[in-house]
Amino acid sequence: MTLLLSLLAAASYGLGDFNGGIFSRRGGAWAVSLVAQLGGTVLVLLVALVDGGSPTAVDFGWAVVAGVGNGFGTAFLYRGLSSGRMGVVAPVSGVGAVVVPVLVGLGAGERPSALVWVGVVLALPAIWLVSREPVDTPAAGSGSGLTDGVLAGLGFGTLFAALAQIDESAGFLPLALNQAIAGVAIIAVAMTLRESWVPRNRYALGGLVSGALGALATGLFQVATQHGYLSVAAVVTSLYPAFTVLLAALVLREHVHRTQAYGLALCAGAVVLVAAG
Repeated sequence: MTLLLSLLAAASYGLGDFNGGIFSRRGGAWAVSLVAQLGGTVLVLLVALVDGGSPTAVDFGWAVVAGVGNGFGTAFLYRGLSSGRMGVVAPVSGVGAVVVPVLVGLGAGERPSALVWVGVVLALPAIWLVSREPVDTPAAGSGSGLTDGVLAGLGFGTLFAALAQIDESAGFLPLALNQAIAGVAIIAVAMTLRESWVPRNRYALGGLVSGALGALATGLFQVATQHGYLSVAAVVTSLYPAFTVLLAALVLREHVHRTQAYGLALCAGAVVLVAAG
């Protein structure tokens, strides 16, 4: 059950990120990500009204932590997707999102096998390789999206780790709070960086699709952690870049260079090893 729910979450995240990256190029990364979170909040609230649940103050506290990580990760992911290359930003964020939940799971008593540690170590050269651009590529590095991918990964890692602490009996109200706090976090980051976050054109409304897919993915992940290990659910869910990269290659015809292909292969290998462990 955990593997199935996590794979479905990965698919939803990947599709949502691809959609968000497309609309961010014309609607603005910060505006689209904000619309996505607000749309997701409304959707989850409607589900919560039906689901009910009995959340405690502790559950809401973890939801706030998750929301900050969610907003931070979404903001930098969408900024990277709009200004960098999807084939770089998405995999780096996916590998980065694995680290925090694995460490939290270890601290909570989960005991990963040697395969998990091999996967984590393998992720380091994977990030370096996938971020490389050929030396003759204009603006190599500055537009590669590496920094945004790393920051997004840390944010999503925090989101995954915090959501896993919410009790199953809490229902989906904490998830709705997570979405709302994420929207506030996006505004805060945008204002700190002096970026425009107010939706100003119709393209920003494309974030509603990403918001629905993101909310679905987050809900699936939360349920997955309630039926299995956090480390396993987080790693499998972090396969979401595979869907984003596949769509970028097929739809946008993005070219993957040889060194980046090696990095992508190592990213896949790292995630598989951690999941297998």
